[in-house]
Amino acid sequence: MRYGAPGIIAKSCPSLRARASVIEADQTQVTPEIARYLMSMRLPDADSIRADELSEKARLGTLTEAETAELDSYLHIGSLLGVLQERAGRLLKNNDSLSRQ
Repeated sequence: MRYGAPGIIAKSCPSLRARASVIEADQTQVTPEIARYLMSMRLPDADSIRADELSEKARLGTLTEAETAELDSYLHIGSLLGVLQERAGRLLKNNDSLSRQ
């Protein structure tokens, strides 16, 4: 399961916009090593497969209430990871630009 453009997602979802604001407001210095680690994070294969199965059921309109909650959890985790990776990517790009100067 791929999570696409987190900036676009965050703009369209109020709860994600709030999470993104909290992450962006955090002034903690993220090192390039931490940024690379964040960029490498992915859902385990079994979870990715399960999220894809639930997404397909959602498209078909056959999700149970429990499955809806499960899919929401995967989507929230993916969205949060996307926001973190967006910040990490910017840091790595800026760090790379500075090292070339």
